[in-house]
Amino acid sequence: MRSGNPAFQESTFLDLGSGTVVSRDAGTMTLNGTVNRTGILLLLAVITGAWSWSQAFGADGAVNPAIGMYVWGGALTGFVLAMVTIFKQAWSPVTAPLYAIAEGVFLGAISAMFDARFNGIVMQAVLLTFGTLFAMLFAYRSGLIKATENFKLGVVAATGGIFLVYLATIVLGFFGIQIPMIHESGIVGIGFSLFVVVIAALNLVLDFDFIETGVERGAPKYMEWYGAFGLMVTLVWLYLEFLRLLSKLQSR
Repeated sequence: MRSGNPAFQESTFLDLGSGTVVSRDAGTMTLNGTVNRTGILLLLAVITGAWSWSQAFGADGAVNPAIGMYVWGGALTGFVLAMVTIFKQAWSPVTAPLYAIAEGVFLGAISAMFDARFNGIVMQAVLLTFGTLFAMLFAYRSGLIKATENFKLGVVAATGGIFLVYLATIVLGFFGIQIPMIHESGIVGIGFSLFVVVIAALNLVLDFDFIETGVERGAPKYMEWYGAFGLMVTLVWLYLEFLRLLSKLQSR
């Protein structure tokens, strides 16, 4: 089973049999439990996001120059916690909430920066993100979109290509070199953002399939936190891509 989300890899459930023994009393992964834990992570992110947003503006309404500290601090802390969670799934009941807190600080700060430039863009991105989440969930549950092996392979390949483009953008940026057009507000840039949004949305289907498989295989109870964490990783990515797309559209 493949997933473009690095938190959801084929080996995750396969390795459970050779890992820590979980007693029957500890329970197994359930769909309702995963949904509840996803809600907890989103709530934590909203709370810390609202806090960092409140720190983004001074008394005069201008953007606080120190907001970059919240952006980079939250992003780097979230990245470290995400790596720990991916390699230590059993720690996810602790690391997943901490990841949500760190990502909330990052998202609140960067959202404030976008909204200061494009008023109203954040609410649009939030509505589009959750609208896409429920639309993809409906498409998956109704069978309109099926997570076949070819479908998974295509999404994973596209996700990997996007990752390489973003990695190249970061590396070249250190040398003052920018990849032309795709990060601009022209037709090519908007088209690229639309493509990335579509791939991010399709990753939600793979996430749903992965969580459902974990439930069917009787994965340990802590995998509810891990499943919620993996789903949130995709939602954060999707939200950021909607922000980029909307900012390009409004720049025109």
